[in-house]
Amino acid sequence: MSKKGPSKRERAEKKPKIDWRALDVVHPHAAGIDIGGSEHWVAISPERDQEPVRRFDCFTADVEAMADWLVDRGIGSVAMQSTGVYWMPVFEILQQHGLEVYLVNARHTKNLPGRKSDIAECQWLLKLHTFGLLNNSFQPSDEIRTARTLWRHRGGLVAQASSAARRAGEPRRLRSTSTTALPTVAAQAVTQA
Repeated sequence: MSKKGPSKRERAEKKPKIDWRALDVVHPHAAGIDIGGSEHWVAISPERDQEPVRRFDCFTADVEAMADWLVDRGIGSVAMQSTGVYWMPVFEILQQHGLEVYLVNARHTKNLPGRKSDIAECQWLLKLHTFGLLNNSFQPSDEIRTARTLWRHRGGLVAQASSAARRAGEPRRLRSTSTTALPTVAAQAVTQA
């Protein structure tokens, strides 16, 4: 006869509960934002608004309205995850409104189970940020960001030019059977361009 271990429910009951009151509040005027591709969910402290969790669409006007709402409620610091490329316009608009934006790595906040909804996720970010448990990711200056963008674009153009030159040179192998001078003309056009 095999002896079974404790059930999931019994294990959950044995886990120590976290007393959030024992932690010091580092960011008292904090908010948490769950960034999405079609909508953003924002959570602030329930003492600051009757409706502390709100949904905003991703259009510029909606993100501006979100920033205005946060500023009107006295929020000074916001935490959000760096999800794909969706965080970039939100980050810039929030900074333009004078908010301190913490861009956090999603892997650092997803370690604990149980947050399956966008509402729970933004509330979890708010809680972690309020107690100073999130690390801000490095953000380069605007000049460095612009230079990096231009450098990446240049790399793409060089790769495209190399690929075009390679494709234009491929017909040269057929020159011995071809009676036209097209491969030679194509190769010369690429090298002179």
